[in-house]
Amino acid sequence: MESIRWGMIGAGDVTEVKSGPAFNKVRNSTLVAVMRRDAAKAADYARRHNIPRWYSSADQLLADPEVNAVYIATPPDSHEPYALAAIRAGKAVYVEKPMTLDANAAKLLAKAADDAGVKLCVAHYRRAQPYFQKLRELLNQKAIGEPRSVLLRYWRKPLSEQALQDPKIQWRVNPQISGGGLFHDIAPHQLDMLYYLFGKARDAVGYSVNQSASYAACDAVIGMLRFDNQLLFSGSWNFNVDREEDSCEIVGSGGKIRFSFFLGTPIELETAEGTVVFSFPALEHVQQPMIEAVVQYFRNEGENPCSGWDGAAVMEIMDAFTK
Repeated sequence: MESIRWGMIGAGDVTEVKSGPAFNKVRNSTLVAVMRRDAAKAADYARRHNIPRWYSSADQLLADPEVNAVYIATPPDSHEPYALAAIRAGKAVYVEKPMTLDANAAKLLAKAADDAGVKLCVAHYRRAQPYFQKLRELLNQKAIGEPRSVLLRYWRKPLSEQALQDPKIQWRVNPQISGGGLFHDIAPHQLDMLYYLFGKARDAVGYSVNQSASYAACDAVIGMLRFDNQLLFSGSWNFNVDREEDSCEIVGSGGKIRFSFFLGTPIELETAEGTVVFSFPALEHVQQPMIEAVVQYFRNEGENPCSGWDGAAVMEIMDAFTK
């Protein structure tokens, strides 16, 4: 592909700044069409973002001969059918996280792409951000020696009654649409980063419960992983406590690294020599570095930054923690 000409399926709030505008800011990349089931909202989105064409049907977008790659930014329950339709149409696919509702569906989707010879990437976009690239660099340099333990805490106060009436929140806590609760919205970023940094886990065990009974999905999850190098991970996600925390600590044989996944707090490297802090400016479009990598892959100029099988591995962990 000389130029990646994107069609976007789904045009909700998540695409307004995080991803949508970035497709036109990346070299050899253009957003040429957008689809949303609400025709008026599709037309409005296209007008505001200077997108040449809009559709109210995914079939119409997939039939557009100018579109050669598809970005799927709908809720998770429609990721699999839309991605399979794009694969059948011969369009390269970039699908949002979580990749699918469960690991079996993710494996089916990854295999379908392989069998059809169609390129498939998953939007675990933190992999490409400078913040997490620095984290990976520190580990590769053995800045803390051999990693021994990873401790993660992601805690939030309960959703208010008002928030629970918001349609933008309601689908996220409906397991039939999201695959689970807020864990399924947040944890893919974190678990994929563990996979990216340390490889596939040998063992995964966990528990999930519904403590507040405010909605159908579980609101508290704990999980543990063991990696081939005997590194141990312990994570706690709770959306029903009177405290807010986003922290992760990697402890090694010669020091430790502290960071957050969503707050952008500086990375702290602590060793016998003292503490070093690494700060990074906030990105205007958080997906832009990943979109750059995806475009390069689609153009045969780089490796797949996050394959369908990578996405399936993350879904396996999520299933182990919650099913």
